[in-house]
Amino acid sequence: MPSWRSTLTQAGITDPRLRADHTHAARRVLRREPAPYLTLRLLAAPPLVPWLSTGLAFMNLVDDVAETGTPAVRAAGLAALAGRVESALATGDSPDPLLRAYAHAVRCRGLPDHWITRFLDGAATAEAAFDGFAAEEDFQAYLDAYAWPGIMVFTGLQYQGGPDPAQAAGWRAFVDAAQRVDFLADLAGDLAEGRLCIPRSRLAEHSVTRADLEQARETPEVRALLAAECARARTALAAAGGVLDLTEPGLRPVVAAMTELMGHQLAAVEKAGTGALRKDVGYGLAAPVGTLVRALRRR
Repeated sequence: MPSWRSTLTQAGITDPRLRADHTHAARRVLRREPAPYLTLRLLAAPPLVPWLSTGLAFMNLVDDVAETGTPAVRAAGLAALAGRVESALATGDSPDPLLRAYAHAVRCRGLPDHWITRFLDGAATAEAAFDGFAAEEDFQAYLDAYAWPGIMVFTGLQYQGGPDPAQAAGWRAFVDAAQRVDFLADLAGDLAEGRLCIPRSRLAEHSVTRADLEQARETPEVRALLAAECARARTALAAAGGVLDLTEPGLRPVVAAMTELMGHQLAAVEKAGTGALRKDVGYGLAAPVGTLVRALRRR
């Protein structure tokens, strides 16, 4: 693995201030999400790493503002952030080194601004005001408004000039699977925070109430509901496999590892059954280490 300084140079980032800005962004990712950061550093082509780490830092920043505080605090924070982002994209400058780095990444990589605008708009509506899903259609609308543009402000930076329609559609399928797995893995924590991420219509189909889930009741109906949700996620994960061929070669090992880890996490949820209602389901240690080792051997 090349040094960080060498990685910045290989990406063509030579200005001292911008190098410091991208370093600031990378450190933010390392503190918040060390596993994705290390996966990028170890598996991605060095010229892509600074752009992707800065994109991930920006995505995390928006997520954090959208998920912190009361609805009023979230709305005010997102409105202020949107203004700062708009200014940074227009001028290339900002008092915030993360926004300076992201504006530089967007300009150099040619990512269309509409992905960023959609993400910020979705953060202020679909995420900050989240009140669950009535039906599958509402889940799909959430993906279109927030989760899909959210992943594109990050992964879209791999493509010089931005993703074409087929590439963007591939990531739409990927985020459908990723969001389903994430919601299932985080069921316990979300329910504890008052968030129900399974569409209410599907609870009704299985004669399950929200209280059944909140109290982690061991009933045939609850088990059937969770099994059906896992099956949906498994189908979505299979449908997302095509994104690998639409990924830039320098990022394919990362995407392959991410997909493999999603499969491990979904398998852990399936194994946990109703236990997923009592405790969030993580990757564990063996699965990520094994995935990284296998990916490094394939390089």
